[in-house]
Amino acid sequence: MKRNLHTRITALLLGIALLAALCLTGCGGDDAAEGGASAQYAVILKTLSNDFWATMKTGIEAEAEKQGVTVDIFAATSEEDTEGQLRIFENCIAKGYKAIGVAPLSPTNLLSAVAQANDKGIYVMNIDEKMDMETLKNAGGSVIAFATTDNVAVGEKAARYILDRLTSGGKVAIIEGKAGNASGEARKKGATEAFRSATGVELVASQPADWDRQKALDTAAGILQQHPDLSAFYCCNDTMALGALQAVKNAGKLGEVLVVGTDGAAEAVESVRAGELTATVAQDSAEIGAASLRKMVEAVQNGVKIDPEAEPETIPVDSYIVSQEDNG
Repeated sequence: MKRNLHTRITALLLGIALLAALCLTGCGGDDAAEGGASAQYAVILKTLSNDFWATMKTGIEAEAEKQGVTVDIFAATSEEDTEGQLRIFENCIAKGYKAIGVAPLSPTNLLSAVAQANDKGIYVMNIDEKMDMETLKNAGGSVIAFATTDNVAVGEKAARYILDRLTSGGKVAIIEGKAGNASGEARKKGATEAFRSATGVELVASQPADWDRQKALDTAAGILQQHPDLSAFYCCNDTMALGALQAVKNAGKLGEVLVVGTDGAAEAVESVRAGELTATVAQDSAEIGAASLRKMVEAVQNGVKIDPEAEPETIPVDSYIVSQEDNG
């Protein structure tokens, strides 16, 4: 009787241990040691705290349903967390996805991981922020394509919108993103070239605010103090545009100083509709995400060769102006 009881207790304990092991394997988080991927595809975004990226996530998920595939979506904790994003990528490599889409936080922070993924036969899709392709090639890595908005055209489109409204000329300023960020630099370039080519318009300041609302508020306030006759701000994202808008309101110049942002974030569009923010150049981030996943699926299904010497295709997604005039 005692032996039977002992046997039953031992079996029960073994069963509990097995159940615990199964839970650890099936319910694991991002740690690569916790097992393989449940999906063939993964996408690593910059962050999900910004509407641009949250909307991109929605677009990816909708496209995955359309394609009949599953995709795991990850994001860094912030746009400063380059090391954290690299760890996410390395974990995805260990989990054995067939293709990984990445929106790198900088042109260089994920290059080593891309080369590592390629060595394991994993396709990599470059999303939104272009990697340093020359350095990547030298490291023996490659991406299948690059999906993005034409950010030079975005900056130019915003500047042209402002210029069309400054019929008598005036002074303008640019609130830049983070120094060295490719998309921000491209937007600044497009706007700068358009402003400098215009007659009667003077670009009096172009200063970074690191994509941050409070920094943009402070930067814009300083520019307004130096140039109280300023006519317009172009801001390289909507977060900074809303900060600059607050500086304009604090100065009692709402309606006198144009403020144009970039991205088409929900709060910015709401501000435009309310007659405060002048306009935003909206990117179709959902389509950028969807186009990226389509390319990843295509590469996996067709068995595309991973080739560091190949020039990656650029998949352009158009942008459009959302302005106060649209309310009419």
